[in-house]
Amino acid sequence: MGTLKVPCTIVCEAGALEGNSGLLAHYGRKALIVTGPHVSRSEAMQRLTAALDRDKVEYEIFNGINSEPTDNMVKAGAAAYHNANCDFCIGLGGGSPIDAAKAIAVMTASNEEISSYMGREIDITVPPIVACPTTAGTGSEATRFTIITDTQRGIKMLLKGNTLLPQLAIVDYTLGIGAPRSVVIGSGLDALTHAIEAYISIKATPETDILAARAVQSIIRHLPEVLQNGDNKTARQKMAQAALDAGICINNSSVTVIHGMSRPIGAMFHVPHGLSNAMLLPTCLADMADAAAQRFAALARNAGFATADDTDAEAARILVTETCRLCDLCNVPTLGEYGIDEAQYMQLIDKMAADAITSGSPGNAPKAYTAADCRRLYIEAYNRK
Repeated sequence: MGTLKVPCTIVCEAGALEGNSGLLAHYGRKALIVTGPHVSRSEAMQRLTAALDRDKVEYEIFNGINSEPTDNMVKAGAAAYHNANCDFCIGLGGGSPIDAAKAIAVMTASNEEISSYMGREIDITVPPIVACPTTAGTGSEATRFTIITDTQRGIKMLLKGNTLLPQLAIVDYTLGIGAPRSVVIGSGLDALTHAIEAYISIKATPETDILAARAVQSIIRHLPEVLQNGDNKTARQKMAQAALDAGICINNSSVTVIHGMSRPIGAMFHVPHGLSNAMLLPTCLADMADAAAQRFAALARNAGFATADDTDAEAARILVTETCRLCDLCNVPTLGEYGIDEAQYMQLIDKMAADAITSGSPGNAPKAYTAADCRRLYIEAYNRK
């Protein structure tokens, strides 16, 4: 048996903010709520501030985070934290505000630039971090990671440290009702990518295997149901739980080549993270299927796509086929269809491949990857039919 690193407290239920009086007061007297412009005007924000008012916790709202949090946004958030005399952070929204809240917490306790932490463990003591996701997908509420764009170098930094793991994760699917269809798709496919990559990672454990397999089965079944009927409470609850499960998995067994290659696409072309994962998912899974046939087959059988009568190779191909089918159902475009200029893409492909390898994520894949391999996969994904 292994060890699972998870947030100190996880509340996963509908009405979590309303049903847990006094919970937020445990983390400080004044919160910096880190969010984006849209969520700052949402019902989710109204519910959070009402809970803070009930618990007699003051707050300051910083809504300067967009879908690609940068070092400059983090610096501005840290200034807002100090100016308002806050003593803990709440990330409200998708993965970007939660990631930003983690980085802001670091900057409030450090004299260094956030970019200085790339490639080393963040081990300083930071203010408490509360994660309150409004999407079902990123899993940032359950991880020791944050992704921040370094504007000087044009790269997405994967920063890590146990100090980034939120003290509290509030997972309430009702906070995400009304999210745009594109957000539901992007976050849902992000969670699927997390779960599959965690399962086939060389760092997988028996504990993460259980959660990852459950998440894959749940997402493939329930994401189409949410897209068909956004009021399907059961499907939404299952998606929120699956996203949390997948987040716990990547926190412990990490991701592989898909995430490694996805981040440079986001940094160079500003493609939302979940969508860039989905654009790469069919190509990269097909490339890994032979090397991880037994693992792919186990996922396919667990999800009900394959049976014991199918060979591992057949079952692995079925998993790839079903994943492609889900991407098609979600109308995931190719990189070209998204509007990325092919000439510019090819001009940057060597940098993206090098950045993907430097991230370390491809090193967790079930087969060895070089920058040349990533370059090949980038080309295949752009031209995928």
